[in-house]
Amino acid sequence: MAGKAAAAGAGVLLVTANVGSLFDDPENLQKNWLREFYQVVHAHKPHFMALHCQEFGGKNYEASMSHVDKFVKELLSSDAMKDYNRARVYLDENYKSQEHFTALGSFYFLHESLKNIYQFDFKAKKYKKVTGKEIYSDTLESTPMLEKEKFPQDYFPECKWSRKGFIRTRWCITDCAFDLVNIHLFHDASNLIAWETSPSVYSGIRHKALGYVLDRIIDQRFEKVSYFVFGDFNFRLDAKAVVETLCAKATMQTIRAADTNEVVKLIFRESDNDRKVMLQLEKKLFDYFNQDVFRDNNGTALLEFDRELSVFKDRLYELDISFPPSYPYSEDSSQGRQYMNTRCPAWCDRILMSHSAKELILKEKDAYEVRRFSVKPHCSQEGRQHTEICNPNSCIDKSSPECHIFRLLIVHYASASGLCSREASHTSLSCMFM
Repeated sequence: MAGKAAAAGAGVLLVTANVGSLFDDPENLQKNWLREFYQVVHAHKPHFMALHCQEFGGKNYEASMSHVDKFVKELLSSDAMKDYNRARVYLDENYKSQEHFTALGSFYFLHESLKNIYQFDFKAKKYKKVTGKEIYSDTLESTPMLEKEKFPQDYFPECKWSRKGFIRTRWCITDCAFDLVNIHLFHDASNLIAWETSPSVYSGIRHKALGYVLDRIIDQRFEKVSYFVFGDFNFRLDAKAVVETLCAKATMQTIRAADTNEVVKLIFRESDNDRKVMLQLEKKLFDYFNQDVFRDNNGTALLEFDRELSVFKDRLYELDISFPPSYPYSEDSSQGRQYMNTRCPAWCDRILMSHSAKELILKEKDAYEVRRFSVKPHCSQEGRQHTEICNPNSCIDKSSPECHIFRLLIVHYASASGLCSREASHTSLSCMFM
């Protein structure tokens, strides 16, 4: 129970989800999403919750304003959240400004039993006790309780603006300070371009952007603290290596546009077996004949191609992955276990932490149990082996067009000195519990 846990320390739940599609179909997807979220809250009864959203408001923010307001009101007033008497909500609603708009939304909820929690004021450079419920939107750049940045324009592919950036907040619970960073990195615009080199040009762009964020949160302006970075990193498998492995014995046919001679499609066929088509690749098509390879044994065979985080191994830590790729599941609720044939399945949505944060969580003798599993919204067999948090065939947020998985990390502080024990799990959002 939350009250009992509070006596030993604070339980913190961190959640991240790309929620773009929730606002395209609020009557169905949004209701399902919220139901799953409330079930996670009920199951773990955290004292502090951080919900990081990307693509908040959907593809057309102005048209979705009423849905945004309803979503926020529901979260703050729901009976499932009645024990959370303090909240901070930061919504980037400045959609008219290309230079600043990130479509990020960060929600923080504090349980009534949590007594001593403070948030950092980046302008005054001091902590302030958190009281009441407050919502901040529009121009977050002037809000002193956070740092928000959109990536410099030259970071964007072809220097074309898109809604990518980060929001950083800093908190202190029982004398333990930590940063929470909501992040959204660049996607792969074309499967054909991603396939050309190993690593892909898009991987290089994400590498540069993530490095920029890490440099910003550990620069000399403020005291260095442990940090957790969780959001939509858009990490992809090494496309060239994956294709060469999956189609090692295939022959490739190249189809070019008649007017430009540009490659528009690649077809990989088996050398025998009546030259059966194994893979068709286009700008936004990745149609592999056997999706089971991405699900079997939780996709373990593909982890060797999940390489983007390795560049940051000296700066970031992540729990072992033991669930299938979280992207791009079908948005059709009747096909919840199927991947769409738009992209190569990948683990796009992650929860990462500094090594000091890892030590804070794992070093104590009572923190020996570290588990991580997937509870997908479509309730795959893998999910049912661990929990019944979700309902069969439930298909929640597959935003634009990713299907996002909750990464649930549960950490209980054992004392003000930062001793803690931890349990980690998954559902359809991304979360961390401290």
